Amino acid sequence: MTATPIRVDIISDVVCPWCIIGYRQLLAASAQSGIPVETYWHPFELNPNMPLEGENLTDHIQRKYGSTAAQSSAARAHLTELGQSLDVTFDFTPNSRIYNTFDAHQLMHWAFETGKTQALKLALFDRYFTKDEDVSSSDTLIDAAIEVGLDPDEARNVLTDQRFAEAVRDKEQFWTSRGVSGVPTMIFDTRQATSGAQGIDTFAQILSQLAARHHEVKPSAT
Repeated sequence: MTATPIRVDIISDVVCPWCIIGYRQLLAASAQSGIPVETYWHPFELNPNMPLEGENLTDHIQRKYGSTAAQSSAARAHLTELGQSLDVTFDFTPNSRIYNTFDAHQLMHWAFETGKTQALKLALFDRYFTKDEDVSSSDTLIDAAIEVGLDPDEARNVLTDQRFAEAVRDKEQFWTSRGVSGVPTMIFDTRQATSGAQGIDTFAQILSQLAARHHEVKPSAT
């Protein structure tokens, strides 16, 4: 096992099912290869213009991607089965909705100050995909903050005064300006990028290759 974890920057959105799938594949790859990872989460909005009331998920998929209801249903069934293999529970229903996630990203930006971004991200994944909660709702976001040990009053202040709005926009622009157009995008060791949930074996191979580079002995100067 490499002594130094491999840094993995993950650009993702709270309402992206492939983001939690990709993350769990990464963890499985780390366990399989014996190479630890250190993850850092970065904001991306799949639907930055989504109204606060959200949109029915099936309607959204049909409108945005041109998928039929049957295709959408089949895709959800595939995700549900894949999730079960990775201990992820997707509770899709005909009434499932997709929401605006800008406030969620602001709260996660704030959570970084106390090292709880990942805990909050995973709590929000669970609330959206497993508990079918509205992750644009201040109440849901504050409850998630409480769940991971963050101060609820300060969380409410962050959402009310929007103090991190500009910072989140800047981060989103940073990644889109570097070609990120879909999520999850993972950047390994600041040098190798992947797009999508690539699978356990692929991620394990990347980690092994990077760990080998870390252990290369540089020739001494003569």
